[in-house]
Amino acid sequence: MTLTERPLRIVQWTTGKIASEAVRGIVERPELELVGAFAFSKEKVGQDVGELVGLGRTLGATATDDIEAIIALKPDCVVYMPLYPDVDHLTQLLRAGINVVSTAGFITGRAYGAEARAALDEAARAGGASLFGSGINPGFADYIATVASGPCREVNYVSVTESFNIGLWAADANQDELGWGRPAGDPGHAEDIQKATAVFGDAVEAIAHQLGLPLDDIRCEVGFAHAATDADVPGRSVPAGTVAGIDVRWIGADAGVDVVEAHVRWTVAADLDPAWDVAMAYLIEIRGTPQINLRIDVLPADIATFTLDDASAMGSMITAMPAVNAIPAVVAARPGIVTYADLPTVASRLRPKR
Repeated sequence: MTLTERPLRIVQWTTGKIASEAVRGIVERPELELVGAFAFSKEKVGQDVGELVGLGRTLGATATDDIEAIIALKPDCVVYMPLYPDVDHLTQLLRAGINVVSTAGFITGRAYGAEARAALDEAARAGGASLFGSGINPGFADYIATVASGPCREVNYVSVTESFNIGLWAADANQDELGWGRPAGDPGHAEDIQKATAVFGDAVEAIAHQLGLPLDDIRCEVGFAHAATDADVPGRSVPAGTVAGIDVRWIGADAGVDVVEAHVRWTVAADLDPAWDVAMAYLIEIRGTPQINLRIDVLPADIATFTLDDASAMGSMITAMPAVNAIPAVVAARPGIVTYADLPTVASRLRPKR
């Protein structure tokens, strides 16, 4: 699609925490115009989006639970942010010629399964639309890793590590599948973690694709640490001896040689057995000629006034904004499933602070 001089018409899909931060980003950008929203809850239907996301003002765009009403708005792009994706909804939007940017566990579509990925790509191509997924990680961090390889003559291995104590967010519904507080050695826990983190397999695939190497194998390795004492975790029961740390490695190989790794180390308690180092940062390692290491810290603008509520909002913001910032590039991209490899540079907007 070709960008025009008019603002791009945007629909926000859901109005939860991450979506609320997306709306804030959308309405600040003159090149974007919020024209509607999809909401699952009947009580939200007909309400103004500004009120639903707590902006304290109306935006002139109301919520609906009717996908046909969304399609009738003829948006250029839907910002798709449900907790659980619906492939049928996505294919309807794409086949109608509506571009989609998503944070719903989508990077390449691998985690959705081969059948769903093929259906989404076919619908997008048939509709002349693009489907793109991102977030802070996977998404942004992997993008930075590939860009950071620019000075290298050759790259032999890329590792992206997310290493955080996420206890503040442990009560969120998107962590139900992680099993905080499950007994040590609980049967099936590792398999549940593999399913819950499958989108990091997408990340491995995307990194390798951007660096020009098809992979013939992607595997997952899961390790656990346990609470050494009863842990005080908001919204979760994590007694001593139960799972309070999860270490997941999604590893891509070419002809039996490991070349790409997406690594997450999440904890909800400081006192662990075994003891783990937690960097509270994103760590990127590029082994090659030369070797390049990066540490990405995400910090508040004003630490002196930073609250727990601010921390929660910042977590949602950094998930939402890589998708929002990519909207113009995705609207202009070729039809089908696209990744950062298919887009020009994606960045935020520079605004003087006066």
